[in-house]
Amino acid sequence: MSKPKVAFIGTGGTIASLGRGPLDVQDYGAAGNVMHADEILAKWPETALVADVIPVRYRNIPSPAIGFAEWKGLVELCQQLEKDHPDLAGIVIGHGTATLEETAYFLNLTVKVSIPVVLVGAQRPSSALSSDAGMNLVGAIRVAASPDARGMGVLVVLNDEIHAAREVTKTSTLRLQTFRTPDFGALGHADEDAVAFYRRPLRRHAPDTAFDVSALDALPRVDISYSYAGGDGVAARAFAAAGARGIVAAGFAPGFSPPAEFEALTEAVRQGIVVVQCTRAGSGRTFRTTRLQQAGFLTADNLNPQKARILLSLALTVTNDPVGIAEMFRTY
Repeated sequence: MSKPKVAFIGTGGTIASLGRGPLDVQDYGAAGNVMHADEILAKWPETALVADVIPVRYRNIPSPAIGFAEWKGLVELCQQLEKDHPDLAGIVIGHGTATLEETAYFLNLTVKVSIPVVLVGAQRPSSALSSDAGMNLVGAIRVAASPDARGMGVLVVLNDEIHAAREVTKTSTLRLQTFRTPDFGALGHADEDAVAFYRRPLRRHAPDTAFDVSALDALPRVDISYSYAGGDGVAARAFAAAGARGIVAAGFAPGFSPPAEFEALTEAVRQGIVVVQCTRAGSGRTFRTTRLQQAGFLTADNLNPQKARILLSLALTVTNDPVGIAEMFRTY
């Protein structure tokens, strides 16, 4: 029986890194030794046991440096791979964990492919004692090759768990179980004997979305205003002055801002800036209180601030109408 064909795109990150020794599990970036996709597969030849994997070199970029240009490039690359390889079962993208959830959600809203796209990373470099890189990569390949992964949108696989791009977030700096889905939990597990799913994402996702980034050079500017006790609104006013078309308010749970920040955000709405209220809590829905309605704020539902920023940026490429944007937050 032939093995499924899976493409593996390398973008750098911990999964691609080699430290100065087996106990170098924190400051390995200082070694500056980062492998490309083909080198990662050579480091972990066990990947060939589960699929015929095509290595695809992209660019090795520290994930804190990733932004729209890289996201658009990945969208184009995924679409080209599906076109060039009609028998491709799925695509895996190796990624640094710092912004992995943001890249995953952006792709979940923009990539136009019918096959599974799975993001994978690692908490320990490939050179480390008890590195999670190899097993995470094998698990991601298994999921990308699974027919059951089709129609699930973009997925994230680490620590044998399968998560939806919309919901997953990094919750710990160093622990292996860092990627979690608050409120709802994982979609399933990537185990040796089976890729087992137990629930499906219900929100609209790739490839059936309203967003097309092919003709864009940049996204509309959207900033995040983080609430804290005594916040004076200076950041929100600075974002408005810098040309922000949208501001995400990462407020106190369940969706409040300090009085001075709230006033600054209300001024932003009067200037035509779309303000979306979410929370810094890490889980739970933000609801549209009477006060938020009167101020003209929208709400982010249960999206965290960094993902609300991505959706608002993309929404602003389609419409400036707050009613239409509010519907997108209910849809996606």
